Amino acid sequence: MQSETKPHILLIDGMALLFRSFFATSAMGHYFPNAAGTPTNGVQGFARHTMTAMSIFKPTHMAVCWDMGAHTFRNELFDGYKAHRPAPAPELVPQFDMARTVSETIGWKNYGIPGMEADDLIGSIIETWTDKAEITVVTGDKDLLQLLRPGVHIALVKKGYAIYDLYTDERFVDEYGISPIQFIETKAFTGDASDGYPGVKGIGPKTALKLIKEYGSVEGVVESLHELTPAIRKKITENMDMLLLSRKLAEIHCSLEMDEPLEELEIPVYDSRIRELIEKEGYTMITKQADSLYLN
Repeated sequence: MQSETKPHILLIDGMALLFRSFFATSAMGHYFPNAAGTPTNGVQGFARHTMTAMSIFKPTHMAVCWDMGAHTFRNELFDGYKAHRPAPAPELVPQFDMARTVSETIGWKNYGIPGMEADDLIGSIIETWTDKAEITVVTGDKDLLQLLRPGVHIALVKKGYAIYDLYTDERFVDEYGISPIQFIETKAFTGDASDGYPGVKGIGPKTALKLIKEYGSVEGVVESLHELTPAIRKKITENMDMLLLSRKLAEIHCSLEMDEPLEELEIPVYDSRIRELIEKEGYTMITKQADSLYLN
């Protein structure tokens, strides 16, 4: 995976790992409260996930990207964007800040920009370092598959801490028959139920993929409406505004300035000072994980 000459950057979707870790343990009633009684299950799971990913993918550099609140520029485009999602569990709420603090304590480079999603930061880092570094993204979000290109791998968390569904751009093309960037075009038609935008009602993944294979883009489909069956043409015409809006919502924003020197993303040295700071906060599972990875 790692080039002999290029650095290898590991990008962690911090919120995705935090949520995944929280729900994996809270479902069994395990919150691992600290001395103050504050739950730590999501925080500790996030850090353990990240450390395991480092041991598997062996990066030379890394960064963790975070969402900074629920409101983003996509809410300005569409009021319904993620609006239907329930409020986070009260046991999770304090862990948002705690997770980032732990990440900073360990020494990992952290990124978060108000109004932007972690996806947008990851996309912009990829845009910045394409051709200059190998990049592996750890996430649970298939939306990031649109970022695939030569030298970029998307590792979708599959099971536990160590099993990933690893995508390359070649694998994506083999499976879908379109380029990764065209994944945006298919989502414009299908929408995204988890993000709360509908796309074109009545057009599912198979039809969307067929349309993009044939016409290349939303624009290409719209220009060729006269060639479509009356039923599909009617669906698109009746939902045209939402189709065009969904196209905007589906696209990851990749033009943020993320041009810090590569040295800022170097892997930190895990030493006794950092261990003591983590242990002092009651994060015993993190220290155990770190000890097994770094001290053995």
